[in-house]
Amino acid sequence: MYITLETDYAVRITAELCREQGKLDARTISERTGVTLRFSLKILRKLVSEGIVRSYKGTQGGYMINMDPHEITLRTVVEAIEGTYCFSRCLSADGECNRGASGYCRFQEAFAEITHMVRDKLDSFTFADLITEKEDKEKADERRIPEP
Repeated sequence: MYITLETDYAVRITAELCREQGKLDARTISERTGVTLRFSLKILRKLVSEGIVRSYKGTQGGYMINMDPHEITLRTVVEAIEGTYCFSRCLSADGECNRGASGYCRFQEAFAEITHMVRDKLDSFTFADLITEKEDKEKADERRIPEP
């Protein structure tokens, strides 16, 4: 089981905008993230509608992160693209559990526990931490002396 490619790209785009801390046009975002321009625009629309990204119109337009990277978690971005995370359909508001005739289902209980664990873990990673760690690793790699 994988996250969708769209969600993976949304994470890349959000990270790039967090690093930039300024306006970027869609073409630059596309080039820097390796996401096609058309797909970038689709993802950016979703990120804008969720308030994660702000868009600016006109010749000086572009996109800019709209939230503090310390407040943006992986869950924020995943759910902006995928909707509320649930391990199983039976946990969604319109889902039904047809496993337990009595209204109690051990599977649903296990799935709910897994759902909470995944949500909590996704909430534990902020973009501020994620982009800082990458930058720290890049700096450490630059300082590393090549072996003879």
